[in-house]
Amino acid sequence: MESDTGRKRKINEDRVAVLRRPDGLLLAIVADGMGGHNAGDIASELTVSTLGRLFTEESSEALSTIEQRKTWLSLNVQYVNRLVYEYALNHPDCKGMGTTLIAALIDRYDCVMCHIGDSRAYVIDGAVEQLTRDHSYVNVLVDSGEISEEEAEDHPKKNWIVKALGTDPEIDGEILHFSLENSSYLLICSDGLSNKISKKDIAAIVLSAIPLSQKGEEMVKLANELGGEDNISFVLLSSKAEEE
Repeated sequence: MESDTGRKRKINEDRVAVLRRPDGLLLAIVADGMGGHNAGDIASELTVSTLGRLFTEESSEALSTIEQRKTWLSLNVQYVNRLVYEYALNHPDCKGMGTTLIAALIDRYDCVMCHIGDSRAYVIDGAVEQLTRDHSYVNVLVDSGEISEEEAEDHPKKNWIVKALGTDPEIDGEILHFSLENSSYLLICSDGLSNKISKKDIAAIVLSAIPLSQKGEEMVKLANELGGEDNISFVLLSSKAEEE
């Protein structure tokens, strides 16, 4: 995992975390904060630290099945959303702050994920498959038939998101469930990475023979070389034991 400020921003408003419990269950989080007077870092930090604490304190029995993990993510994301929302209400300098969220509960090859905003998740095994769909203005236009997928890629409002954690009192995160058994890697990242590096470049780096940590360094390096206008954050996980 890595989080880089990039070349143009003075503050890193992204937060990432990877936590593993004694029972082997893993939680990977990427949160891309925004809004307020640089309060995005508060929103993302509050989100990641709170979810991490709740995860480590939870009993194994409460997270033993897929349905329990889906419920746990839904309820605790709603809890954290209210926490961030009320913090902004009580701190005028944080008005309007919020954050994207990718939170993945991983038990060996089984993954339950909560997705909010335009941070993304990909599985990589020969090719790169995007698992999440951005909660964005341009995707609303695509769904309504007003623009094509190709036009969305270069749309001037591409980065406008229509759903973020903490901006409203209630939120329903999108819950995904999938198997990683046939995938070599799981990548979750903020748009500072996905907006700069193509799927082809991601595949070339991640599937190369260099060590896992160096693969991350190479992705950050390339994103910065291509402009680095935003914070660049990601978690890259390998199913290969020798790379963990």
